[in-house]
Amino acid sequence: MNVKIVNYQESYQQDFKKLSYEWLEKYVSVEPIDEEMLNNPKSFILDGGGHIFMATYGDNNETVGTVSLIRVDNNTFELAKLAVTEKYQGLKLGQNLMDHCLNVAKQQGANKVILYTNQKLTKAIGLYKKFGFIEIPLNNNKYIESDLKMELLF
Repeated sequence: MNVKIVNYQESYQQDFKKLSYEWLEKYVSVEPIDEEMLNNPKSFILDGGGHIFMATYGDNNETVGTVSLIRVDNNTFELAKLAVTEKYQGLKLGQNLMDHCLNVAKQQGANKVILYTNQKLTKAIGLYKKFGFIEIPLNNNKYIESDLKMELLF
């Protein structure tokens, strides 16, 4: 399998949006905070010390997945916008993105990664649990559609 995980560049913005809209529109809805994040990833994610990673696949380097780390504080990142286009699901691309993302969080000195999700996203929740995320109380929820918060401690 010819998969590469690469750092986000502005040339990926449309792919970042497309991949995120694909799952948001299928499972939940696109919220104002999603619009802001997807239209301004530099200011919303990158400028605050966060990261966006893109998964490319095949000889033509087709963009097939993405994941973001949003810096919450010196010790914490929020994992957000994990998406793999439907055609390429089942190839462990989500697992590759998660591996990369969590390694970067550790390298950057984080001792905790949090995420917000929706119980409808059973495959994603299974993946999060496989990586050791546990459910925690959902307070200070910044997303309308989220009904579950999880964290992973290093």
